[in-house]
Amino acid sequence: MSGRARLALCAAAATMMTSCALLPLVSPATWIFQAWFLLAVQTGVGALTRRVPLARPLTVAAQALVTLMLLTLVFAHDQAVAGIVPGPEAFQHFSDLLQAGTDDVGRYSIPAPLSDGIRLMVVGGVLVIGLAVDTLAVTYRSAAPAGLPLLALYSVAAGLSNDGVGWLWFLLAATGYLMLLLAEGRDRLAQWGRVFGGSGGAARASGPESAGGAVAPVSTGWRIGAVALVVALFVPFVMPSLGAGLLGGGRGLGNGTGGGGTISAVNPLVSLRDSLNVDEDRTVMTYRTNTAQTQDLYLRIVSLDDFDGTAWKPAQRHIVDVPKTFPAPIGLSGQVRRATIQTSIAAADWYAQDWLPMPYPASKVNINGSWRYEPVGRTLVGDHGQNTRGVRYQVTSLMVEPTAQQLANAPEPSPAMKREYTKVPESLPAVVAATARKVTAGSANRYEQAVKLQDYFAVSGNFRYNTQVQAGSGSTAIANFLKDKEGFCVHFSFAMASMARTLGIPARVAVGFTPGTPQADGSMSVGLRDAHAWPELYFEGVGWTRFEPTPSRGTVPSYTQTKTPGNDVPAAPKPSFSTSAAPSTAPSAGETCSAQLRRMAACPSQSSAVAVGPQDDGGFWSSAVWLTLAVLLVVGVVLLPLLLPMLWRLRVRAVRLGGHGRTEADVAAYTLGAWLEVTDSAWDYGIVPEESQTPRKAAERIVALGHLDPLAAVSVHRLAAAVEQVLYAPHPRPEAGLANDARRVGQAFWISASHPARLRALLAPRSAVRVIWAASAFMTTLRTRLSARRQSLFHRPSSQNG
Repeated sequence: MSGRARLALCAAAATMMTSCALLPLVSPATWIFQAWFLLAVQTGVGALTRRVPLARPLTVAAQALVTLMLLTLVFAHDQAVAGIVPGPEAFQHFSDLLQAGTDDVGRYSIPAPLSDGIRLMVVGGVLVIGLAVDTLAVTYRSAAPAGLPLLALYSVAAGLSNDGVGWLWFLLAATGYLMLLLAEGRDRLAQWGRVFGGSGGAARASGPESAGGAVAPVSTGWRIGAVALVVALFVPFVMPSLGAGLLGGGRGLGNGTGGGGTISAVNPLVSLRDSLNVDEDRTVMTYRTNTAQTQDLYLRIVSLDDFDGTAWKPAQRHIVDVPKTFPAPIGLSGQVRRATIQTSIAAADWYAQDWLPMPYPASKVNINGSWRYEPVGRTLVGDHGQNTRGVRYQVTSLMVEPTAQQLANAPEPSPAMKREYTKVPESLPAVVAATARKVTAGSANRYEQAVKLQDYFAVSGNFRYNTQVQAGSGSTAIANFLKDKEGFCVHFSFAMASMARTLGIPARVAVGFTPGTPQADGSMSVGLRDAHAWPELYFEGVGWTRFEPTPSRGTVPSYTQTKTPGNDVPAAPKPSFSTSAAPSTAPSAGETCSAQLRRMAACPSQSSAVAVGPQDDGGFWSSAVWLTLAVLLVVGVVLLPLLLPMLWRLRVRAVRLGGHGRTEADVAAYTLGAWLEVTDSAWDYGIVPEESQTPRKAAERIVALGHLDPLAAVSVHRLAAAVEQVLYAPHPRPEAGLANDARRVGQAFWISASHPARLRALLAPRSAVRVIWAASAFMTTLRTRLSARRQSLFHRPSSQNG
């Protein structure tokens, strides 16, 4: 296999390995196999065109054209000419797909579903990056700058992904780039053949030192790369974590590891235990409210309603713009007593997370910033990096007080509600459902079952509250908790919600804060130790209802303090409740969703491939677009002008040493071009050319000042002799291998130079001043011609008059 073919394969492999970083962003991951196949075709086209050979710009154009045709075949087959040639209809279809993809990613959290629009965006993005890497590393033989598009691809993925194995994607991307650099280095070393390959007479003449030099650069590259990878992978493990998770200063729920012996079912809430165990109870927020009875004023952040047996997490839902007034809570009828309360909240300057803590159910929020509304959970989530740090806002909410009778008489929930909120995974141990049936034996209705579950955990079951629990992990976590009877609020709430689901009661878990501590000035202070999780159970006609199974935490709701459903619980003093029985805008017992909720996509649905996820910021592709544009802006505005001398030098070298297709008529130009490349290479490393010297004298000067090895010295003198033939011989003979001689001299300069000199010669070659000279000469010639033209026009009439 030739060096360039090997380099092309490594460039494609580097792009494939880096594209794996996109896997956590889209589900399912089948798109990557399609992207890899198309990338392989694109790479093959490049290899064929370089073998023809075509000029470098034509090679890139051919690859781009084939890439467009491949995308047309896959995504716009019906709109294209012959199914593969794109026309106006195909381009319009591409535009529609991209628009649809943009709309989709604006609605979905990570991982987004694989719609046609999103598939076009990720597959097309990988192909564009692959073309850029192939162009730089293979077509223009400069592997180092090829890391820029790879970095752009990896940065977008790493900046958006919340995947727990991000180190693996980094390892793959870094390995791919290192492999590309080593392939280029091997290709360059292969061109030194006789010296560094240890074969041939030249190698023997060079001695053992030269023979050993073949191994040194390659082995050094491997050592450097290996050390860099080890450092990059090891440092994150020994550095302290900077995020504090859901209830600290981190972003959103985060991805807890479930370490420290906690059950993995509390995976999103590992930081909650850390908050409860802090030495200093830092103030998270303060608030004022117009009710003196704050015992039920829990500040709810988000609900976790998706249970897979090992983790509770927010289901993926649609998010919309924040409405001026929220729709009535689903399931709440007009017969249930309620009061409207006003609460003003101020978050601490250090407390930054994505969801907005609010009393539940909120009906109106006044807040500045970029926020989105999730209708099913009735939560607000920050968009485009918005978080709670230092925000002040006002919440209008309902304080709902159902009676035990209303809960006991609640009709059957809708099939859609039961289907979505009573699902339990097959991996859930049978002891969970068996314990639920045993505890609730003899109950007359679901309300009595819920109260018995709450009392079992809080009173009769002999459970102990302990934030330092060691309760196992995996699908048996809840079973271990029921056996050991020790844990904190997350364990209690998760266990009760899971058991309620096994009984057919719709259930979920809410996360937030208990009401906090009254202050002397009449405000309430909420600290880290007020972090809490509690179960919410759904009763038709009442809606989502709070229960409190955790002993010694929070307050037990008044409607659960009696086991006699026929007796109403006396109402605690509340702000003037409305007892009107007028028809409510909320759904009746027989309805599952109002028309208003249906318009806002807030109805429970079988499919929930939608979105408020742990790190959702209102659409990860919006961030992807901005991040990509920022990277391209940096490359274009800052790096590209700096790289222009290097790119010009690479292009000039390729033109001068491109010896294919030469004839005897081209001998002079070919020979002089190779000689000029040698003198310019010497100039780049500080040996300024002297135009007055003969080629032979110039060769001696270059060898002496450049400290060239014997083989490179022979190459310089061969070139000088060829130039003298061109200048003085009547019929100069063509010399073979002059381009290889010029390359060998350039490589010798590179080896003998220091690292700063190499960097200067690569990025700021001195010979690039020829561009300025050429431009100056062109302007001088142009001015001369224009001046002559004006003079001829001025003198022409007088000559005619004579």
